[in-house]
Amino acid sequence: MAEHIQRRSVVVSGHRTSVSVEDEFWTEIAAIAARRGMSLNGLISEIDRDRDGNLSSAVRLYVLRELKAEFRGASGR
Repeated sequence: MAEHIQRRSVVVSGHRTSVSVEDEFWTEIAAIAARRGMSLNGLISEIDRDRDGNLSSAVRLYVLRELKAEFRGASGR
């Protein structure tokens, strides 16, 4: 299964940059932002403040951690 990477422009702390992640990650990060009542740029700015590696990797890891936390909550683990 070939993954399609999307490069999108975002504004992080007032500066325009781009993030390249697979479509599935864009879908999930947008859903997380919506659930929190945040803009996508606002959530990515938060991720940017806490990251160690590059921003695209940080977005992927953030989504993974959020989905794992949701799974644990739903399964009672």
